[in-house]
Amino acid sequence: MKTVISVVLLNFLLWTNLFAVELKADLVVVNANVRTMDAARPRAAAFAVVGGRIAALGANEEIRQLIGPNTETLDAGGRLVLPGFNDAHVHFLDGGAGLSSVDLRDAKTPAEFVERIRKFAAGLPKGRWIQNGNWDHENWTPNALPTAAMIDAATPDNPVFINRLDGHMALANSLAMKLAKVDRETKDVAGGEIVRDAAGNPTGVFKDSAMGYIYRVIPDFSFAEKTEYLQAATDYAASLGVTSVQDMSAGTDVGVYQELLRQGRLKTRVYAVSTLSDWQRWQRAGIRRAFGGAMLRVGGLKGFADGSLGSTTAWFYEPYLDAPGSYGLAADEMPNMYEKVKNADQNDLQVMIHAIGDRANDEILKIYERVAREDGARDRRFRIEHAQHLNEGLIKRFAADRVIASMQPYHCIDDGRWAWKRLDEKRLKGTYAFRSLLDAGATLAFGTDWFVAPLNPMFGIYAAATRRTLDDKNPNGWIPEQKITVEEAVRAYTYGSAYAEFQETEKGTLTKGKLADFVVLSDDIFAIDPVKIRDVRVLTTVVDGKVVYRAK
Repeated sequence: MKTVISVVLLNFLLWTNLFAVELKADLVVVNANVRTMDAARPRAAAFAVVGGRIAALGANEEIRQLIGPNTETLDAGGRLVLPGFNDAHVHFLDGGAGLSSVDLRDAKTPAEFVERIRKFAAGLPKGRWIQNGNWDHENWTPNALPTAAMIDAATPDNPVFINRLDGHMALANSLAMKLAKVDRETKDVAGGEIVRDAAGNPTGVFKDSAMGYIYRVIPDFSFAEKTEYLQAATDYAASLGVTSVQDMSAGTDVGVYQELLRQGRLKTRVYAVSTLSDWQRWQRAGIRRAFGGAMLRVGGLKGFADGSLGSTTAWFYEPYLDAPGSYGLAADEMPNMYEKVKNADQNDLQVMIHAIGDRANDEILKIYERVAREDGARDRRFRIEHAQHLNEGLIKRFAADRVIASMQPYHCIDDGRWAWKRLDEKRLKGTYAFRSLLDAGATLAFGTDWFVAPLNPMFGIYAAATRRTLDDKNPNGWIPEQKITVEEAVRAYTYGSAYAEFQETEKGTLTKGKLADFVVLSDDIFAIDPVKIRDVRVLTTVVDGKVVYRAK
């Protein structure tokens, strides 16, 4: 009964004039440059929080009236305050585990790659698996794929399975392949490839679904280890101003999130997404889209249409320039994909499909269009994750079909270093088509794909607004006509991401009645040269009206 009374009282306070009653705020933010991302009230100097929600916005003098003896005051010192960032696409457990794994992302040569692995292995007990890594052979000259032979001497006692930074191929050492019983007689699987030498022997690189050969023999993390890794992830997210994430690989690990939430240690709101094949599990449980509470929800399902450009497994209508016989890989048979999407949709579960190549995007849009025709109009919010390589026709269909383009801008400035080796100029024009999608009326939701890319939202906003590639060879931007404004990028990282998870009435803008999730930045990203945005720091992060991070 007390809970019901509290909820009724809170709603009364939020939707009436707080100044007309004697109650005081839990938290007030003053002397701030507040950009609410709410078109109805875009700016404010101060705001008040009651019960974890925005209760009032206004001038400093007005909001100071709500300070009581128990009110916490946050003086922003004139700095920029934004809604908390909502990363629409992460792999949170893997990202947390990667914080304590070998880091190969910026290894510039094969020799440096091997040496980093050697040093990391030297500190591990015999038999411990070495995973993650996030290597990128495109950093090397020549850009040949690594092999098991390169790392065997450095890892004689530890099985290795380290992924490329896109997560769509990984390198095993000979010990790992022995444990998995993989040899030249092992067959490729649909939607995957075992890379082989001229004699037909596996080199150690496994692509997409073929990675399952190795993953099946890797011991799963214990519950305690998963809790540790997710704790590291939520702490790290708070330090970057990320207050919500949409975890694309939560799967059966929702219980780990529940444990952190029970202990009061979860600092990030989580939409825990499962695999598309899990639709029957949610159906039996009676779960529908976006089910749960403000901190933890389920009901989203993710599938795969193809692989990645970096692994030459993204699915195209025309072949790769550097692999003339290859069009990439379909990760699933499209009739199977249709059946899973239709079943999920009929049970009111949200569907999001990974699609990178133009054919993959086309095939998924066809399935979405067919399901919508057959099952009738309603607010589905179908999503395509990545939506990287499009053409004019596909872009128009995103808008017409109201399919959300869930994109990761950092990939643009990474891929832009070498994508020209794989795709012709015609196809490149529709690559990471932020501007064209917005102009067509499509909805953008931004994220990072962490662990694949850095979690820092400043890098993504910088990438969307400048498109300057990581090698600094495109100072005016790679495919500059697809740049968007800083404000458009921030909106995609806040309101757009909230909309993508059916939460735009709860978060995404600093609006009266919405959740009090916000961030204080070191610099005004709307006023500085966009090139400097990547250096902007988070000073304070607040979730549910409580400070979860303060810069030292």
